[in-house]
Amino acid sequence: MNVMRTIGNIFSNCKVVCIVFVFACISLSAQKIGYVSTETIKKQYDPYIQAEARLNVVVEEWKAELNQMLKDIEDLELEMRKNRLIWTDAERQQKELDIADKRRKREEFASEKFAPGGEHDQQAESLFKAIWEKIYLAIQKISAEDGYDIVWDKSVQPLVYVNAKYDITVKVMKQLGIDAEALEKKQQEIIEGDPRNKKLEERRQTRSRRRSTSQTDPNQDSAQNRRPIDMVQPSSPNNLPPPMIPIDNPAPPADTAKPREEEVPR
Repeated sequence: MNVMRTIGNIFSNCKVVCIVFVFACISLSAQKIGYVSTETIKKQYDPYIQAEARLNVVVEEWKAELNQMLKDIEDLELEMRKNRLIWTDAERQQKELDIADKRRKREEFASEKFAPGGEHDQQAESLFKAIWEKIYLAIQKISAEDGYDIVWDKSVQPLVYVNAKYDITVKVMKQLGIDAEALEKKQQEIIEGDPRNKKLEERRQTRSRRRSTSQTDPNQDSAQNRRPIDMVQPSSPNNLPPPMIPIDNPAPPADTAKPREEEVPR
């Protein structure tokens, strides 16, 4: 019974998750969603490039120090192999302790510099924090101006397939003062070459032509609302109907009347 109850709870929970997912999709369908590539932006943003260069200088110094520590260890190991037959046990043990100590110090140095939350991360936060704030402020400004409800960063969360016309990377780069002419031209070519955008443009043109043909000139009266002058009945005094005028022997219509036969003289 407990097993059946557990299975029932699992199925009910799955139903709830599915319902929530469906409603989430429905709500997202009514929202304007765009995306941006912060990876592309930072590669061409001068303040970021300069900060990255400064950090790389410090990192290269740390790597050089680690390499020197490793060389000292390797030299000491080579010395032990050369002198293993002439050294006493005490001398060999001392050299082994020296090597172990050097390895420990090297590992501690590497952890201090490159471990999560270490000096490298602290230096990076100090150098890049203000720069990232400017980038995200630019993204927020463009998103608000263009009316986007959600903007994804495809550098953080890759997108499998997207329409390039929703990419605001170029606009953000311009907001930051980055030259994005080449990227903008490439993006426009992708947008124009996307079959979905072509079909959408064709539908818009079709609707526009239909609207233009269905519109009439408001300054002209339509034939349905205009009465011929010869059909207007003359008004009579006291709003009485006009008198009936008898017509004797009305002539047939011109197209149906038979021509008179000429009298032949006798």
